[in-house]
Amino acid sequence: MHQAYKEDELKQRTKHFAVRVVRLFRALPRTADGQVLGRQLLRSGTSVAANYRAVCRARSRAEFVARIGIVVEEADETVFWLELLVEVGLIKKSQMENLLREANELLAIFAASQRTARMGQRRNERMSR
Repeated sequence: MHQAYKEDELKQRTKHFAVRVVRLFRALPRTADGQVLGRQLLRSGTSVAANYRAVCRARSRAEFVARIGIVVEEADETVFWLELLVEVGLIKKSQMENLLREANELLAIFAASQRTARMGQRRNERMSR
């Protein structure tokens, strides 16, 4: 029960994060750099939620490890694009703090899950030898 609750909570949390990313994209200036950087953010930020749903459907530990790895990569890339938007001056840091905090928290959650799953996968491989 606890695991299913955590899965559902993270599905909702990542979906809400994706919605926030879409809204940020819509608010970006219609300049060339704003749109190029915004599209990169839009792709990676929404991918976190979509790929986490795929993680929840994994049929094996190996598939889980592979898919959670994709989520970690997309979350990390999203953090990068959010930071870049601030550093090039397209968005004020104060406007980005909450979304950036959430991106970093999600990244930390998924990276920890990836480490745990990898350790379990290695343990199982050693035991099956």
